[in-house]
Amino acid sequence: MKHHGAGLRKLINDEVLVGQLKKNFREAEIDEKDMAMLEYVAKLTLEPWNMSEDDVKKLREKGFSDEAILDICQVAGYYAFVNRLADGLGVELETYWE
Repeated sequence: MKHHGAGLRKLINDEVLVGQLKKNFREAEIDEKDMAMLEYVAKLTLEPWNMSEDDVKKLREKGFSDEAILDICQVAGYYAFVNRLADGLGVELETYWE
């Protein structure tokens, strides 16, 4: 989160929210739609074998379009891929401010 937290801080300019997300996104002060997105991404990241069409339906019910769901899935997949590459090669990230 250090590396990506810096970008998020710059994007949303809300230090409190970044801190909440860093600590535990489930306790962050975000709306139901954003929480549903983060729950989807957490499940996709931690237990992709348990994903089903119901997970996509939950996002649709919160107002996400199919295009937005594809974007969410692609970004989560890309981050997982890049992080696995970095971990597999022993890459150490640069130091960023907290």
